[in-house]
Amino acid sequence: MLRNLKVSKAATDRWFNELARVAARDARKGFKIPGVGKLVVVKRKARKGRNFRTGKLMKIPAKNVLQFRIAKGCNEAVFNKK
Repeated sequence: MLRNLKVSKAATDRWFNELARVAARDARKGFKIPGVGKLVVVKRKARKGRNFRTGKLMKIPAKNVLQFRIAKGCNEAVFNKK
């Protein structure tokens, strides 16, 4: 891709770093990359889990997590769905 666009690796690295910075800044509002997907904040409920070392049950608190949702067109292109 770099050869086709005739862009240096350094310029590409700067572009992706800037994209990551903007995505992190705007993730709470919803960050979209058209045709690829979007970042969304999802609320996870509290749940029970198990400490794998001791085997004891423990409570896992509720929390917000960041998820990337793939766009429909991208998903169909990857998995050849019609």
